[in-house]
Amino acid sequence: MTKLTISLGQTTPYVGQPEANFAVIREWSAEAALLGSDMVIFPELWSTGGDLANWDRHSTTIRDGIFARVANLASELGIAIGGSTLERNNERTYNTFTLFGKRGEQLAVYRKLHLFALMQEDKWLTAGDTPVLIDAPWGRTGLAICYDIRFAELFRHYAISGAALVLIPAMWPASRSQHWKILLRARAIENQMFIAAVNVTGKIETEVFEGSSSVIDPYGKELLIADNKPALLTTEIDMNEVVTARAQMPVLADMRPDIYSL
Repeated sequence: MTKLTISLGQTTPYVGQPEANFAVIREWSAEAALLGSDMVIFPELWSTGGDLANWDRHSTTIRDGIFARVANLASELGIAIGGSTLERNNERTYNTFTLFGKRGEQLAVYRKLHLFALMQEDKWLTAGDTPVLIDAPWGRTGLAICYDIRFAELFRHYAISGAALVLIPAMWPASRSQHWKILLRARAIENQMFIAAVNVTGKIETEVFEGSSSVIDPYGKELLIADNKPALLTTEIDMNEVVTARAQMPVLADMRPDIYSL
């Protein structure tokens, strides 16, 4: 597959209410499947709206709980489903982005590498230690979560490893919305790749989120961008555009790793 129809589910999660949030994900995943989407991605910590202080109540192993329910939903609807939720692994808790294929198979497990200390993520969570790049049916794809977009090195690593697309669920506040928009476009342009990023929107406890979920092509063009309302957005991308962009302007080939290192 060189073309991918992708949906982004920009939600306003209910804090600490996984059942209410799963009902939304079920409805929107079904809608995305009816629209013919190959994949739908939901925001960071969509099942809990954060609620990190209650991690012990919300987190489960990667084979149980919310993870198993999403895998079953993907199989039931015949659509790949992704997003980040709280994973319990031995004595540790991770902000984990899972991607399940249309048969419910586990395509990817990515644990957030960069924890956002300003929001006390490091108080409750353990940082992951491995970038995740998969050979998906639609092409080579990297995974990241929210704050990760401030670390250009991660995205360059994905690019030089052959990624044509990076998927990003987020909880990015409205107070830094310009950073969100600029950084997403920068990551797409400098690495000549597609970026698909889905944010939450609305007010969650005391923080306001603007949404602005978007899909950006290898030239930095926004194929879609959401406003600040809950919405399911859908577009088609042609992965061959990455090959074309990199051939027209061979930025990666012109790198000088002999002078600087990744």
